[in-house]
Amino acid sequence: MPPCADTVGVEEEFLLVDTASGRTSVRADAVLALVQDTDLTKFHAELAATQVEAATGPCTSVSELGQALHQARTTLAKAAEEVGVGLISRGTPVKPSRQQIVDHSNPRFRRVLDTYAGVVEHYEACGCHVHVGVPDRETGVRVLNHLRPWLPTLLALSANSPDHGYASWRMVEQSRFPGSGVPPVCTSAADYDAHVARMVACGTLVDRAQSFWLARLSPKLPTVEFRVADAAATVEDAVLLAALSRALVHTAFLDGEPRPVRDDVCAAAVWTASRYGLDGAAVDPWRACRVPASAMLERLLAHVTPALAERDELDLVHDLVEQRV
Repeated sequence: MPPCADTVGVEEEFLLVDTASGRTSVRADAVLALVQDTDLTKFHAELAATQVEAATGPCTSVSELGQALHQARTTLAKAAEEVGVGLISRGTPVKPSRQQIVDHSNPRFRRVLDTYAGVVEHYEACGCHVHVGVPDRETGVRVLNHLRPWLPTLLALSANSPDHGYASWRMVEQSRFPGSGVPPVCTSAADYDAHVARMVACGTLVDRAQSFWLARLSPKLPTVEFRVADAAATVEDAVLLAALSRALVHTAFLDGEPRPVRDDVCAAAVWTASRYGLDGAAVDPWRACRVPASAMLERLLAHVTPALAERDELDLVHDLVEQRV
């Protein structure tokens, strides 16, 4: 097993809802006051006070990861019940809050609101973010170049925010931010950092710790961070995303130079995945044409089969995919 793709961790964002009205509820502070961090999981506030986040530590097995995710959800659900609200895992709310949702007392959150104004003022989208360990940033950049054509299929597989005729309305909302989408091809960590620095200098990013790419280098951890997926409806869905993400990183580490794909075609593939999920068309990034989404999923599974088999996760992933589709 190569030194990268060894550890995997997951950050899950959840919505708090009023159980009577179904609207999101500004009770994050109250819920977080009732939970304590553990060796496995840390709990955090989000930009919207209608959201809470649970982040696992690095895990070496999907079994360990699943246990951490289940424990985190149980802990947050119990705290939410004590506060008198519900906890749901969905990419976007069914009924958004009518209250002010951004915590103005947090200086960084205030800067984000000042920068993006109405785009973020009512932004309550939730994702399932997967961190996969890499030995260094140079390896991470090389991995990102390999991930570009596969990110739309992960979005289609994870789609969990149906609204306005889209399978993932969360991705539509996220696309309003500057620099959203598939990350650019970078030649090195220095080139990657220069991309981010230019966007900060242009005023489209608040700071260098922020980017809206669907996969990126973590600004704090030695990981590649997948930010493409909607919030996972179940622990099993989150485990599936984590297993596939780690297998993609493992495969990228072993592969040679990636076959190039156009930025505009990748953007088309992301939009198509958000529109149809797994139930319709997808875009083949290499051939630049429409194909069934099921065909791209089969291609993804074939691509990562050796990595999954090496970890004895192949049967698990196929079972979870069958449950998902």
